[in-house]
Amino acid sequence: MKSTLRSQLCIYDCASGDVTVLLDHAGHIEAPNWHKDGFLIVNGSGKLFRVPLEAPDLIEIDTGFAQACNNDHGIAPDGATLVISDASMTQQSCIYTLPVTGGTPVRVTTQTPSYWHGWSPDGRTLAYAAKRGTAFALYTCRATGGPETCVIDSFDHIDGPDYTPDGEWIWFNGERDGRVDLWRIRPDGTGLTQMTHDDAVNWFPHPSPDGKRVLYLAYPQGTKGHPAGLDVALHMMPAQGGAPVALVKLWGGQGTINVPCWAPDSQCFAFMRYIADASPK
Repeated sequence: MKSTLRSQLCIYDCASGDVTVLLDHAGHIEAPNWHKDGFLIVNGSGKLFRVPLEAPDLIEIDTGFAQACNNDHGIAPDGATLVISDASMTQQSCIYTLPVTGGTPVRVTTQTPSYWHGWSPDGRTLAYAAKRGTAFALYTCRATGGPETCVIDSFDHIDGPDYTPDGEWIWFNGERDGRVDLWRIRPDGTGLTQMTHDDAVNWFPHPSPDGKRVLYLAYPQGTKGHPAGLDVALHMMPAQGGAPVALVKLWGGQGTINVPCWAPDSQCFAFMRYIADASPK
């Protein structure tokens, strides 16, 4: 027997707690974004795809030379522009922008590796995880490119920065002394605050568009990095801090909610879960 991977693109309804499988794909796709015009964006095999909500299917987006797109991609607040992280021309991940309908990518970051994760609500600034020394730190730069700013680099590892809808905070996951918790910080580097204090290994915080809640991925205690293929859970917590609530248990991890995945009305979010199907050789 051999195992083949199935990817289920799912929607969670926050009011009912129901999970709907929007697309069941015999292959590997990751990291849904939610566009305000009624479609999702996912990546797979180095490419990006649009998935219409009304007629779910994988429709490839033209990304030009960028054929090594990873799962760190997203949508501008006005919905007109995509941001991607791609290694086709640079060997290590680099950040580019292009029209949401497809086109030629325009380079944003001059240094690599750089992995996009957040777009400021005014559309002017990108937040990303980047390695410039021995560890990944939190950086920002203009969405059109230019000098980058290190917001904070005092962790063993930083990932997943995402803005609150008022632009006042950037949430991220930070590792210190073997623990990975969620933190928030002002874009100017002040106000660092630890937001989770449990034994889970917490990654990829995503504030809801209405500013009330934060969705994130909880790995089992002792997990190293952010691997795929584990029993994980999606948790929700109040935006001002407080006890988290477990929403969904699933098999996944890497690729499940790496990037912003909320519906614009904050009533639903998209996520990936995976199934290993056994089939004869």
